[in-house]
Amino acid sequence: MFDKVLIANRGEIALRVHRACKEMGIQTVAIHSEADADAMHVRLADESVCVGPPPAGKSYLNIPQIIAACEITGAQAVHPGYGFLSENARFAEIVEAHGITFIGPTPDHIRMMGDKITAKQAVKDAGIPVVPGSEGAISDIDEAEKIAAGIGYPVLIKAAAGGGGRGMKVAENAKLFRSAVQTASSEASAAFGDGSVYLEKYLGKPRHIEIQIMADTHGNCVHLGERDCSLQRRHQKVLEEATSPALDAKARAEIGAITRDAVAAIGYRGVGTVEYLYENGEFYFIEMNTRLQVEHPVTEAITGLDLVREQILVAAGEKLSMTQDDIVFNGHSIECRINAEDPATFAPSPGKVTEFHAPGGLGVRLDSALYAGYSIPPYYDSLIGKLIVHGRDRPEALLRLKRALNELVVGGVKTTKPLFLDLLEEPAFVSGDYHIRWLESWLAERKAAGETA
Repeated sequence: MFDKVLIANRGEIALRVHRACKEMGIQTVAIHSEADADAMHVRLADESVCVGPPPAGKSYLNIPQIIAACEITGAQAVHPGYGFLSENARFAEIVEAHGITFIGPTPDHIRMMGDKITAKQAVKDAGIPVVPGSEGAISDIDEAEKIAAGIGYPVLIKAAAGGGGRGMKVAENAKLFRSAVQTASSEASAAFGDGSVYLEKYLGKPRHIEIQIMADTHGNCVHLGERDCSLQRRHQKVLEEATSPALDAKARAEIGAITRDAVAAIGYRGVGTVEYLYENGEFYFIEMNTRLQVEHPVTEAITGLDLVREQILVAAGEKLSMTQDDIVFNGHSIECRINAEDPATFAPSPGKVTEFHAPGGLGVRLDSALYAGYSIPPYYDSLIGKLIVHGRDRPEALLRLKRALNELVVGGVKTTKPLFLDLLEEPAFVSGDYHIRWLESWLAERKAAGETA
């Protein structure tokens, strides 16, 4: 086992990894930008190293500085968290070339799943269902029009090299197809340096279901059930829950087994998440994330497992601490992403936190690096906390979430807390009857009616 791990991230996820390390008796090294010198992950780590000025490109994405921090402190392994360099195959290669363990998948698997066309073909070959679409990136617009006609409109045009909704357009009919391809390609080129796009059948009102998997280097692989991530705004997840209100035990077991077997077939290691669209009883592969997910706590809540601990064990060459038969799903869990944003406009709201009170009690967890007096910097993602609740069933979890939200106090900045309190009064959400486009439609209706969060 490692004596010392460098955490190549910031905020709540850096603190999350630090806590897992300390419970395993591992020393931690925090990296930070000049803007994060007083951050909680820096305060709690055993050692800290400043890796550059505030912009992420000069600090948290500065690979030479991160490697230097490892060498200076004698860190034997690097945990990348999520975001930043967590799915950068070149970073993983450089880390391992310096004799340091990368706590994550192999660079080859990161690279395979980082290109959506390659990923789609790889999982299709391994038995995972995929959305009907082009076999690869489209190169000839006339041929692409024939493919689109064969798929049937509306058609989704997606960037091959990225995600997050950038380089993604919908062509409602043949007349709009060429302009949609051009726009998607231009956006993809600007965002990812690669204008390649491919085609998929556009699904009307699907759920976003993802399967959590874990695999070691000894041939063991398990799935930890699903998370429902269908509450989204601009393709960004807002709230996640496990288990999904849309699945029964039979569907859960079937897609879990298919995903586990496919991931095992490609020789994957570590944690990973395979994401699907689910509509009319059918699953369609979207992508695989080769890292820890923001929403991993809801899986931990219903399984009682520490995913970060398992990541570290696998990276150290040990076997998974459980088999598939050991995994039992207990109750229901919901996570709200608390962002430093105006709940009406979603404009960022950085600034000094004048008051902070974390909710508590049975079944309540808050993953946050906030404290009273902390200044939220304007340079990074606006996520400042994740409120996770667990109950015996979904109704109990919803009541617990409402209670916990009312207890949460963050003064001095605006947050998205009011949005979630309003959602808890919305019948469609309370009943679990929603899909990936429902939230944006609901927000648009509220705006038109002059309502605010």
